[in-house]
Amino acid sequence: MGIEFRNVSKRYGLASDSPLAVDSISFRIEQGTLTTILGPSGCGKTTTLRMIAGLESPSSGAIIMAGRDVTTLGPSERNVSMMFQSYALFPHMSVLQNVSYGLRMSGVKNADAAARAKDALSNVGLVGYDDRLPSELSGGQQQRVALARALVLEPAVLLFDEPLSNLDARLRREMREEIRALQQRLHLTVAYVTHDQSEALAVSDQIIVMHQGHIAQQGAPQEIYERPQNEFVAGFIGDAMLFSGEAGADGWVSLGPLRFMPRQSHKAGPVKVAVRPEAWLIERDGSGLAGHLEKAAYLGSYFEYTFRTMLGDVFVVSHDLTDVLEPGVMVTLGLADHGVSVVAAD
Repeated sequence: MGIEFRNVSKRYGLASDSPLAVDSISFRIEQGTLTTILGPSGCGKTTTLRMIAGLESPSSGAIIMAGRDVTTLGPSERNVSMMFQSYALFPHMSVLQNVSYGLRMSGVKNADAAARAKDALSNVGLVGYDDRLPSELSGGQQQRVALARALVLEPAVLLFDEPLSNLDARLRREMREEIRALQQRLHLTVAYVTHDQSEALAVSDQIIVMHQGHIAQQGAPQEIYERPQNEFVAGFIGDAMLFSGEAGADGWVSLGPLRFMPRQSHKAGPVKVAVRPEAWLIERDGSGLAGHLEKAAYLGSYFEYTFRTMLGDVFVVSHDLTDVLEPGVMVTLGLADHGVSVVAAD
């Protein structure tokens, strides 16, 4: 079942000047695909997800699912399941009872509900955990139980609200891979909310970047990452820093003493140049951008450096573990072929 938003807005409060959490957004989620709604806190992404679920009603616009207008329908009439950040497991119930709860409340016989719950637990790799309590499980195992509970209802649409934020880095990576594999294997239609860019890039067919209630850009992960369309997306994706530059009539862009040819042409005039931390090239002697090293931090597989330059402070990630720089050293900085984007100045 596909999902379509048509000029949907959500205003909290009855007054016409009440603040808009979501402002006239339109998008499509194709059946059998995973779309991530990505953005910083307060951008409207969770409100959008709750409107898909039927937990919030739009102030205006229409929500279409499988060709049917569901704008005014409640959650029980939409055939969706939502997995929350907190998992919301019943602490006094066993794993099997937690997973089968929704089925039993829907009138499914206990034996049938238990059989379907066992199948769902098998899908998420929890065979043999039927009788355990949530308190006896790790965070990753609790999340799998919550996922099985959502899947057992056989929803047309599965919704995730920051599902991995309570896990450590290694478990987050493992679980995002499992969620993506499960979505593809079962051909599920999924809407997935996160503020984590790596998560969004790893699991998505489509990413919708939101900013202050609007859609800043939507498209495939590689398109969003490599071809941002505005200052917000350019700075937000990949933790890039924005600098003022100048596009020349010949197509070259100047950034301080640096000149480069961007991937896309821009009309002559002021532009913004977004440079990701890994895109800076450090040279002991060179003719690039002069930098004075202010701070250095060792993070195991790479160093983080902050340089003072004529452009302001520049944050650099270096994977060179052999030539270690000490604070106070002078270097020159150049630009790599990757990780540099140019957008029109707002």
